[in-house]
Amino acid sequence: MNGEELKAALRAGQRVCGTMFVTTRVGAGDERLEEMGLDYVIIDNEHAPFSRPETADWMKRLVAQQIVPIVRVPIPSSHYVTMALDGGAQGVLTPYVETVAQVREVVGAAKFLPLKGDAVEKAVAGGEFPSEETRQFLEERNRNNLLIIGIESVAALERLDELLAVPGVDAAFVGPNDLTIQLGVPAQYQHPKYEEAVGRIHDTCTARGVPLVIHFFSYEMAEPWIAKGVKLVLFGTDRGGIADQMQADFAHLRGLPGG
Repeated sequence: MNGEELKAALRAGQRVCGTMFVTTRVGAGDERLEEMGLDYVIIDNEHAPFSRPETADWMKRLVAQQIVPIVRVPIPSSHYVTMALDGGAQGVLTPYVETVAQVREVVGAAKFLPLKGDAVEKAVAGGEFPSEETRQFLEERNRNNLLIIGIESVAALERLDELLAVPGVDAAFVGPNDLTIQLGVPAQYQHPKYEEAVGRIHDTCTARGVPLVIHFFSYEMAEPWIAKGVKLVLFGTDRGGIADQMQADFAHLRGLPGG
């Protein structure tokens, strides 16, 4: 699967599944990637200590396994979006988006690379290009690029319809940690205030025809929203997956009867 195929799968109503890498290094067990059933992987450049060369190595490895590489950039900035795409990303997750101006900036970087300056602003604002040939060239060059904007604050929630109205947004992302903190219920993922907020995001995304991705940390978090139609499933992290599995395995082994 590549970025264009992932977008097509979502348009067709198919469920696609992935995880987030925050600690695993290339060469550390990655030969088993193809066994994991992943459609995509988000490489965290916001919180994780991956260098730019390490990120590029991961993207090359993922593409070789037909897994879509998506980079979570540090901030919603065209500079970081273009760096990720130049390094081999087929998608970017821009965190903590709160304004239409931020959305327009990252859309310009993700959809019209390498157009810059006044030219890219005209392209985003009104579809104005130096020529029809340029438009076709940029469309073909960037057809794999998936743009996900992070909805992680009350300000973003209040402006969500305006943010999603900007053409070029492929999906919206809910970051549960940041959003629950902003709502005053830190890390309470079943709290009514959080569930109500995510419900509003889900309804707005559905009305706009924009897929929603929520970072799930457990089956209890995931199952209700998948039942409501969330198709772009992001589950856990590499670090959390290993720890959770070992915890469950050893709890089971310690509880077995025996002499």
